[in-house]
Amino acid sequence: MLNAIGIFMIFLFLGMPVAFAIGISGFIFFLMRPEIPWTILVQKSLSTTQSFTMLAIPLFIFAGNLMNNTGITSRLVKLANVLTGHMYGSIGQVSVVLSTLMGGVSGSAVADAAMECRILGPEMTKRGYAPGWSAAINCLSGLIVATIPPSMGLILYGTVGEVSIGRLFIAGFVPGFIMCIFMMIATSWSARHFGYKPDHEKPSSLREIGKACIESIWALLFPVILIVLIRGGVMTPSESGAFAVFYALVVGVFVYRELTWEKFKECLIDSVKDISVITMVLAFSGIFSYGVVYDQLPKDVASFLVGMTSNPTVMLFLIIVMLIVCGMFMETTVITLIVTPILLPVIRQYGIDPVQFGIIMMTTVTMGCSTPPVGVALYTCSSIMDCPVEETTKYSWPLFVAIFGTLLICIFLPDLILFLPNLVYGPSM
Repeated sequence: MLNAIGIFMIFLFLGMPVAFAIGISGFIFFLMRPEIPWTILVQKSLSTTQSFTMLAIPLFIFAGNLMNNTGITSRLVKLANVLTGHMYGSIGQVSVVLSTLMGGVSGSAVADAAMECRILGPEMTKRGYAPGWSAAINCLSGLIVATIPPSMGLILYGTVGEVSIGRLFIAGFVPGFIMCIFMMIATSWSARHFGYKPDHEKPSSLREIGKACIESIWALLFPVILIVLIRGGVMTPSESGAFAVFYALVVGVFVYRELTWEKFKECLIDSVKDISVITMVLAFSGIFSYGVVYDQLPKDVASFLVGMTSNPTVMLFLIIVMLIVCGMFMETTVITLIVTPILLPVIRQYGIDPVQFGIIMMTTVTMGCSTPPVGVALYTCSSIMDCPVEETTKYSWPLFVAIFGTLLICIFLPDLILFLPNLVYGPSM
């Protein structure tokens, strides 16, 4: 399997699309193992995409595109501006708060970053913000979406690792809000350093905040309703995805009345493009994952890591370093599908809760969207803001400090992260 992994990395460096790189390297593994029936190759590629739990991903993608075209996003922008207009780098603060509010809407860090660049980017340029600073804020604030439910990454992790998605969703709230606070502090410091003034001197009145909250109530209720319905056993995470689509359609057509037929067709086209790419990666990853298990790579990696240290905290730091390196070269979806079955036996052996580890892992690997050389969100935001990737990276370091601060809390204060899921579901066994 190591030969196939090496071939996969070579394809990535050559610029081959991830889906084909992972599919061809998995195919080569089967060529090198003539004793394995070829029928397994077909079965694994099909079975990976036919999981009922995986159905949540295309449904939430469609729901996110619908909500971006129904007036929900614009109202969340207004609410974020009311809450943060008195802070330094006010539009940058809007981006951070909007990512927190959008976590229950889009579920995708890259989609969130791109959306915010398109919505907030022109206004940031008018305010005199450096394009690289604007791109960095919009790019890295999207990382909050990795934890606020319904996170696509948490759904993948829970499905592959057989970890309760309901517990993961609820566990994501606390680190998500902690990251929001840390990023707002980092944005404020950075804005003061570059002289980006607030919009107005005083905070908004309670009346203004209340009015903005009422206008955004349908978006704010969305993640709450999902958690209640999942926890109450009314629907599974996959069924909640279908509910999300229904919810977006009802709000767009009957409440805000902004969803036109043309916008609906545009949502369908965009969703089909997004889902097609993800489905191809999922299908080919089934072949690759089979090779990982067949060659007992999880067992070998577990033995290697266990031999390095017996301290759970040190082990988490080693894994984070490994995931950061992986995130620099591989997409989040691919890392989640391949690495989760390898690392879960290791962390369970150390007595680390899989829910706590899921939050740490998804935060770390999603950060790879914002790091070169294969940072999809980094390149997308830099392109939209028309600035070099190097400039965006230069302005990013205060936000990376905020992210690592969040990870430290997740590592050293597990009870804080697990408080809500244990409160709602009871202590994990």
